[in-house]
Amino acid sequence: MTLTLLTRAYCHLCDEMLHEAARAAQANGIALEVIDVDARADLVAQWDTLVPVLFAGPVERDNELCHYHFDGPRVNGAIAALRAGRPAVAAPSQIG
Repeated sequence: MTLTLLTRAYCHLCDEMLHEAARAAQANGIALEVIDVDARADLVAQWDTLVPVLFAGPVERDNELCHYHFDGPRVNGAIAALRAGRPAVAAPSQIG
């Protein structure tokens, strides 16, 4: 499993999310992929106003775990679900 973080330079929320996501990845022995949203026009078009955004796996709407602020319980729950063979599907009303 990989956590994927969309971030950008000069963004204090991005720095905070990166710190927390790196801690969660390290604690769970999983990879963290960091992508600069501004380096990819396709990602800016969809995710620009939500950065930072953290995903369980690739950058896809159904994989979104949280945006703006790290949601530790949600991230840990998604990691546990994936390890148990269950999908970690995000319900839009639970993301924030």
